[in-house]
Amino acid sequence: MIDVRSIDELAQRLAALVPGDVGAARDDVAGTFRATLQAGLSRLNLVTREEFDVQRLVLLRTREKVEVLEKQVAAMEALLARVTRGH
Repeated sequence: MIDVRSIDELAQRLAALVPGDVGAARDDVAGTFRATLQAGLSRLNLVTREEFDVQRLVLLRTREKVEVLEKQVAAMEALLARVTRGH
């Protein structure tokens, strides 16, 4: 999930952009912005940077294993081709 502190900071920045005559309601506006941001971001099905990095490492390891297996299969196919030609 998204860092709540970041959402709060963004909501405060947005509330600061509200014209001065509405300044008294700035806390209410910030709360509304915060709730709207949280609702919108929760629908996006986002992952944290940590989750992304973990999955990236898993993908890299998997890719390395696939490359090793491809080389092993190629070597076995070459050996099989030599053996079948020899008969």
